[in-house]
Amino acid sequence: MDEIGKSSGSGICGWLWGPLSRLCLSTALVALAADQSNKIWMIKSFRIEDRVREHGPVTVTPFLDLVYVINKGVSYNIGSEAVPQFALSLFALVASLAMLVWIARAGTGQLMAISVGMIVGGAIGNAIDRLWLGGVADFYLLHAFNYSWYVFNIADVAIVAGVIGLLYDSFVPSRQGAANAP
Repeated sequence: MDEIGKSSGSGICGWLWGPLSRLCLSTALVALAADQSNKIWMIKSFRIEDRVREHGPVTVTPFLDLVYVINKGVSYNIGSEAVPQFALSLFALVASLAMLVWIARAGTGQLMAISVGMIVGGAIGNAIDRLWLGGVADFYLLHAFNYSWYVFNIADVAIVAGVIGLLYDSFVPSRQGAANAP
């Protein structure tokens, strides 16, 4: 039996659960909890919407402000009116499930499992926002030298960190050799 057969097992459990699934799912849950607890605190306790409406952005540092934006589109608010929020949430959930299956069947390293977990946790966090708020809640605005980057949240940080981890993992020599093997 080859390595993929060993790691994926047999039957439905082997297809949905592999040796790195627990690490991936744990990472996803941590990212999701961090994102959702931050959003609940910002909206309910800190009352960011009221503060911004009354006083404008909240200055944290010379390069970081707290704001409140509901992003109804995808990245950079692209397609804000074109696709219903439910459809974007459903897409995020299906893509997350596909990534979890990918880790169960082909996950070959802890970095890959952690990276995918961060992406999944962030995607589900933003999907929850779409259903709860009608769009993704973003709070953090980085700016310097009269240039402002996009407004983001903890889920976005998790997704970007996960993508960077996957990119790094793809350039590790042992992974390159595995990709080029017959």
